Amino acid sequence: MFLHPVDSLHGDLGIVSRDDVAVVLSKSGASDELFGLVSQLKRLGVPIIALTGDADSPLGRQATVVLDASVTEEACPETLAPTASTTVALALGDALAVTLLEVKGFRREDFAALHPGGVLGRKLLLRVADVMLTEHLPTLTPDRPMRECVMLLAEKRGTVAIVEQDGNGKLVGVVTAGDLTRLMERTDRFLNIPVGEVMTKTPKSTTAEELAAAAVSLMERHGIMALPVLDADKKVVGIVHLHDLMKAGAV
Repeated sequence: MFLHPVDSLHGDLGIVSRDDVAVVLSKSGASDELFGLVSQLKRLGVPIIALTGDADSPLGRQATVVLDASVTEEACPETLAPTASTTVALALGDALAVTLLEVKGFRREDFAALHPGGVLGRKLLLRVADVMLTEHLPTLTPDRPMRECVMLLAEKRGTVAIVEQDGNGKLVGVVTAGDLTRLMERTDRFLNIPVGEVMTKTPKSTTAEELAAAAVSLMERHGIMALPVLDADKKVVGIVHLHDLMKAGAV
């Protein structure tokens, strides 16, 4: 048996709210321990949803709503232990829970707030801001030579953000280790080439407020290892790496 919501039923059921509903599970609907509980619920005016294998049982007759949890045969070889019927009760309970979620407009964020320590909670609460790098960011302007970019790629994990030359920090492109590899395949004399001629001019990016899981999904779809993090003015405020997102539990 279980009650919903349990936090508003205290002690001997002396305190209830008008939104309380009792969900009572019983295969036979005639167990001795049910009688006192059902009587108390009826006295307090708490609606009862019964999940039982016998709608005409004492529980079924006292319930506000009866959900048929009967089975033609139990999995138990002696047909004694409620085995198949427990599976039916679980399925009906899940159906009730899902219906309640829809009626109450329960969102993924609500689940995360109630279960922040779980895997799903981390995915739904973790933001890019919690993981991104914000200090000593690898940035260059388009006029800088690839010689400088190569050093940053080696030191800063393979991604350099290219920003406007006027010093406003707005993103205009990125250069990755993959861009460098392709450039080296075309020419041996690449160190003096301006990064503006090598960069990807329509780079993928994210924001600090974005869910970390969404950033991971974007990286996976486009086969990239890092994303520049932009503010509302398209200025680079950080860089987030796939490795850090995975380490933080965003996947």
